[in-house]
Amino acid sequence: MEQRLNLAETEIGAKFAKRFGNASLVIIGSTLPKVTQDLVMLRVSQINGCGWCTDLHSKDLAHAGESPTRINLVAAWRESTVFTEAERAAFALAEEGTRLADAHQGVSDETWATARKHFDDDQLTALVALIAQINAANRLGVIIRQQGGSYEPGMYNTPAN
Repeated sequence: MEQRLNLAETEIGAKFAKRFGNASLVIIGSTLPKVTQDLVMLRVSQINGCGWCTDLHSKDLAHAGESPTRINLVAAWRESTVFTEAERAAFALAEEGTRLADAHQGVSDETWATARKHFDDDQLTALVALIAQINAANRLGVIIRQQGGSYEPGMYNTPAN
């Protein structure tokens, strides 16, 4: 299976990627814990079958020192003991926010209430934005068949000025 299109090589794609990346800086700079952000992005990417994003987020987690056990159990978080209650609440919100068509109510009141117990308004805002953004990124990757396997941590870091 070959990649259909390299968005970065098109004028529109390059402009879009810059703005999309800038939006992510708001989330990254929030008080939502970075490890929670990365775990949620990995879980959503797994659900959506985005090879590129699954590769990227699992490698970034490992590079940041996350244990192989936690990375490997993200897909089975409900049956695992290695995640905090806050991470579990974030996973539940991310899954319901990703699988909107699977339930008539979208995100349940119970899931929302659980997330509210663990995150303040700014963190919840960042989490909701993160879920929306990683879903968009996954759709881009899946539509153009962006393949996983070649990502190296830090390959998109820009040199400090």
